[in-house]
Amino acid sequence: MAKKKAPKTFVLDTNVILHDSTCIHQFEENDIVIPLAVIEEIDHFKRGSQVINLNARGFARTLDSLTGKALFNGGISLGRGKGKVKIALTKGLSDEIRDLFREDTHDHRILSTAYELKKKAKDALSVILVTKDVNLRMKAKAIGVLAEDYTTDTIGSVEELYSGKEFIEDFNDELLSQIYQMPFRISAKEVMKQDKGEVNPNKYYIIRNKNRSVLAHLDSNKEFVERIDKNPIYGIMPRNAEQTFAVNALINKNIPLVTITGKAGTGKTLLALASALAVKKEYRQIYIARPVVPLSNKDIGYLPGDVESKLAPYMQPLWDNLKVIQDQYAETDKHHQQITTMIKEEKLIVEPLTYIRGRSLQRIFFIVDEAQNLTPHEIKTIITRVGEGAKLVFTGDIYQIDHPYLDSLSNGLSFLIEHFKGQKLYAHINLEKGERSELAELASNLL
Repeated sequence: MAKKKAPKTFVLDTNVILHDSTCIHQFEENDIVIPLAVIEEIDHFKRGSQVINLNARGFARTLDSLTGKALFNGGISLGRGKGKVKIALTKGLSDEIRDLFREDTHDHRILSTAYELKKKAKDALSVILVTKDVNLRMKAKAIGVLAEDYTTDTIGSVEELYSGKEFIEDFNDELLSQIYQMPFRISAKEVMKQDKGEVNPNKYYIIRNKNRSVLAHLDSNKEFVERIDKNPIYGIMPRNAEQTFAVNALINKNIPLVTITGKAGTGKTLLALASALAVKKEYRQIYIARPVVPLSNKDIGYLPGDVESKLAPYMQPLWDNLKVIQDQYAETDKHHQQITTMIKEEKLIVEPLTYIRGRSLQRIFFIVDEAQNLTPHEIKTIITRVGEGAKLVFTGDIYQIDHPYLDSLSNGLSFLIEHFKGQKLYAHINLEKGERSELAELASNLL
């Protein structure tokens, strides 16, 4: 009979808890230690309306429910098949940590706790510091403490992330010609046979042979493939196949959740805005929001000026895209004037994502820009608040992340794409070609 492995001890950093308030339930049979310094830091984040504040309050309630002195001694069991959780009481920095790092900070106190546990453990490799702070992981490794990122909500590979489209070459000419005839569709069977990737609902295809080519869409029930034509959307003409696919998904009222990824200049935000304006009659309001990314967990209060001036730099790119769409028409044109009127009547709202929370999301076309700067938990919070008749669009570049504790594998946008692919209510498209200018495209590829 195989000998049962001894449980490991995971020491949690504050940023792990602020990232996922349920994290203590994600370590299976292993034990969890929470340094007292983490409890102190959590207390500083309890006030506010951002997700990290909600997580801080939620975690505090969870700990409060674990009553008994054992929480500060041997630890309290988290349930059958789970390990124990314990709060570690420490008296400042250990001598070794103080000699190396000098400064008495919360990070160093957390590191000191892990270091002391490692010294007392029978197996030094059984104590692991879990933190999303790269610098703290390096410091831990420098003193011989194992350290790793919190990867419970990360995806496996960016390279294998679902793109939402597929090329099919040398397709049967007779079937291909049928897509050009009314009702512009064919059975999906032949297309699905030649799809070498994942056959998911609402997938897009570039189907071609020596004689012709067509852009096509697989319906949500995977029964038929229909032709897609390239048409202007509120004055904006799609410039390539991927942009045409994106517009199709954005204006399709049978697809309430859409994600669009791509590098800067591929037209993600512009197409989402134009599409929202094109179908505005079907929705009560258009909300356009983006997360205000804090620097080292400091909110916008650290910036100079009043609230409006603090937020202006974050929101300006959205206004710039809206201006591009408006400028497609003369000032006397009704389309130009409609945008101004919608803003005045609050039918079109551009605000930071934090300000959107708490609003009614019934029959809303809701665009979340720069969604790669959201955590998986934040993405879930937004989606679960959406009401009937709403359309939710997330746009972003999973390689350009400003959040200090997220990367291309752990951000909410990648997590959403990976987990929602294959769902009938969802469509995704990755935009590859930059359309701002030849110079912008060159810079994006070379620099």
